[in-house]
Amino acid sequence: MTDDVLLVHGGTPLEGEIRVRGAKNLVPKAMVAALLGHEPSRLRNVPDIRDVKVVRGLLQLHGVTVRPGEEHGELILDPSHVESANVADIDAHAGSSRIPILFCGPLLHRLGHAFIPGLGGCHIGDRPVDFHLDVLRQFGAVVDKNAEGLYLTAPQRLRGTKIRLPYPSVGATEQVLLTAVLAEGVTELTNAAIEPEIVDLICVLQKMGAIIAMGTDRTIVITGVDRLGGYNHRALPDRLESASWACAALATHGNIYVHGARQLEMMTFLNTFRKVGGAFEVDDEGIRFWHPGGELNAIALETDVHPGFQTDWQQPLVVALTQATGLSIVHETVYESRLGFTSALNQMGAHIQLYRECLGGTPCRFGRRNFQHSAVVSGPSKLHGGELIIPDLRGGFSYLIAALAAQGTSTVHGIDLINRGYENFMEKLRALGASVELPKAVASAV
Repeated sequence: MTDDVLLVHGGTPLEGEIRVRGAKNLVPKAMVAALLGHEPSRLRNVPDIRDVKVVRGLLQLHGVTVRPGEEHGELILDPSHVESANVADIDAHAGSSRIPILFCGPLLHRLGHAFIPGLGGCHIGDRPVDFHLDVLRQFGAVVDKNAEGLYLTAPQRLRGTKIRLPYPSVGATEQVLLTAVLAEGVTELTNAAIEPEIVDLICVLQKMGAIIAMGTDRTIVITGVDRLGGYNHRALPDRLESASWACAALATHGNIYVHGARQLEMMTFLNTFRKVGGAFEVDDEGIRFWHPGGELNAIALETDVHPGFQTDWQQPLVVALTQATGLSIVHETVYESRLGFTSALNQMGAHIQLYRECLGGTPCRFGRRNFQHSAVVSGPSKLHGGELIIPDLRGGFSYLIAALAAQGTSTVHGIDLINRGYENFMEKLRALGASVELPKAVASAV
């Protein structure tokens, strides 16, 4: 599809101002949470991204009224008349997203049954739904699999339980929260994810009337209630998108002010950004990121669950590390296949070697499983334009950064995938002075 292709003429520093809005990893989940209530909810700072449109469509299929509010980026969600949806319609709306698995708990509470089609999402590693299904079974749900997808039923009210996650999975933690708040009794979740988006989801649920206590040792205790109301909530800003633009400023020797970026959720990233040699300045409205001149520094880096260095920050930063002097070591411990995007960077002139061993730190769960999950980046490298096929959301934006930093023209295929998590990214690129264009055949038809 030619309308899914972008021509990028690189070599120009990105300079200017852009704005990030609500986090992709929170907003769709907060929309799902509205299903649990018996009163309308008001969600603000909502970005115009595909995941939001997918969830909006699924909610409307289930009888939830979704309409824009008075302010820009505001949605009013009214779940007063929740109903069953047609299986074919659900499948048509949800085939490219993994969010629908989180509808299970709320639908079991509201309707007593739920259908989940085959799940999509980015192909960056093994993200099995087994965590989710095991959790739902422990609450008392019955899961039946067939060719169409998953059918779940709740013969009686779901019951609170004790759950220990084998890994602090964000998705599984969200599943527990969205299911436990209306389950009978107390649910104790240990080894939970504690990302800022999880905390913000807890804030949403508490506003609705949930009782949720967070411990200091990744333990969350949820006391089930009989009924939930609506919420009025402003979503926290997208720290992952903010970091992507920061890396773009660094890789292109640019200067970008990110309206909406917040220091608190980005402290780990900001420390690493400074170690590499990037500069930033925080004020009440956002954060300015720039390349201060001179050489960038090679570093040793390990990704980890929050409060560690987020895996979604890794890919755009690796592009910037191709411009650092010396050998940088990157150890990916969250998704085993997330370094696969580096092969395209090597074709553009980067020098990145992948290893199966755990380099630069402590052994992780992938170390003995034959995954290439460590990288050595040798720089600085002169990048040149190339033919790029976007593999996943963060890897795709990282390819854009590489194309913008490279000399010459790159042809980037699959840019529609970036719409999943980056609002109006084409407009933002142009606002920053990027030289990008659609192929002539498409541009003339638009």
